Amino acid sequence: MERKENILIVDDDPSIRKVLTAILEEKGYNVETVDNGKKAIQKSKIRFYNLALIDIRLPDMRGTELLTQMKQTVPKMMKVMITGYPSLQNAVEALNNGADAYIIKPLDIDNALSVIENLLQKQRDSLKMTQERIVEYIETRAKQLEQEEISK
Repeated sequence: MERKENILIVDDDPSIRKVLTAILEEKGYNVETVDNGKKAIQKSKIRFYNLALIDIRLPDMRGTELLTQMKQTVPKMMKVMITGYPSLQNAVEALNNGADAYIIKPLDIDNALSVIENLLQKQRDSLKMTQERIVEYIETRAKQLEQEEISK
């Protein structure tokens, strides 16, 4: 099954970006990368990304700050915090600032792929439910309008 989801990797380490890109593209995802938070914000204003993998330490801002800014520009995007500096404080701060998951480096690729796929499936399910609600609303409203016309 070919995937169409877009993933943004935000990490200042070129080797991490290269490895993650290769793995995710092999799985069928469209992948773009940036090395800092400002570029991530710029890209997310131009293109919709289903998911972003965000390093907690970036050269221009903390990953948790980027989470907050991206939540405002792209609220439906899934956001995964990646860190080589795990701590309870970092995890709590990431989740409080809008992270949907928290992954520790060095990455367990199978676990990371599982987290990514689960989040994207959650996003697809949410979209499907939203579309179904819209259809229900339109059908209900059409019946209401028909009834109003008959009542006139």
